[in-house]
Amino acid sequence: MPCSKQPNHFQSLMLLQWPLSYLAMFCILQPLFIYLLFTPLWPLPALYFAWLFLDWKTPEQGGRRSAWVRNWCVWTHIRDYFPITILKTKDLPPEHNYVMGVHPHGLLTFGAFCNFCTEATDFSKIFPGITPHLATLSWFFKIPLIRDYLMANGVCSVSQPAIDYLLSHGHGNLVGIVVGGVGEALQSVPNTTNLILQKRKGFVRTALQHGAHLVPTFTFGETEVYEQMLFPKDSWMYKFQSCFRCIAGFYFCVFYGQNFCQGTIGLLPYARPIVTVVGEPLPLPQIEKPNQEIVDKYHAFYMDAVQKLFDQHKTQYGFSETQELVFL
Repeated sequence: MPCSKQPNHFQSLMLLQWPLSYLAMFCILQPLFIYLLFTPLWPLPALYFAWLFLDWKTPEQGGRRSAWVRNWCVWTHIRDYFPITILKTKDLPPEHNYVMGVHPHGLLTFGAFCNFCTEATDFSKIFPGITPHLATLSWFFKIPLIRDYLMANGVCSVSQPAIDYLLSHGHGNLVGIVVGGVGEALQSVPNTTNLILQKRKGFVRTALQHGAHLVPTFTFGETEVYEQMLFPKDSWMYKFQSCFRCIAGFYFCVFYGQNFCQGTIGLLPYARPIVTVVGEPLPLPQIEKPNQEIVDKYHAFYMDAVQKLFDQHKTQYGFSETQELVFL
């Protein structure tokens, strides 16, 4: 894969702002809200929590996206840091709904977020009439403020009711599911192409139930921006990671990148190109209760499509002709 370039300091600060904003909302603003309940300013958090109660089901009913948030200039700086791009191979007609498989997960899913949750790469111009939603862990939408921030970007819950709602209300909805999930984050090592997909078939069943087309994608470079320390399954660190996942819903990954000065270790990702290739949609029939045989059939079609997409573009984006895509 390409060597990383010297990071632009301003773009680096913009990139750090992304995870730091989550940290600030989770570790600072929420305790502050609770503290304010016991001060003369208690009406402010009280009003928000009242709003939260009334708005509780919104994440499972289409969310509340904001064109203003999706067009923040910070996203263009993040795009330019790597840079991040999107490649369309076929049109997505807006008269259909779509379930899009996002591969691979990577550590922080930079490519999928920038391409589908912002307008930094001009998604709406490339796919006119299509409204993208990227599904993530449901518990994020139970956290005050973070839920509102995510919904504004077009992120939705990966829960079945949330996906069913989007695929059954109107047309032109595209729901992106990171099929490998958090387990695939542990497979995120440079120069590897491992996808947890063989037994992940729920997204195919959902697409069949709604007659939604399946869209294969592959993000080249997603696993190249960080180095990760992997631990044997019988080590105490791996057991800690598994325990952490049971509590938090995701793995505690030990990774590193670069610092502001090239050649030094830090938490900034390596500035290497990330390209999301969006493949040709696979039409599916609508079957209210598909049996396992039907699900297996279309799942096999989908895996073949991901394999072909990878093989067609791998040499163009840094892999050798002999690089194999491994399905786990």
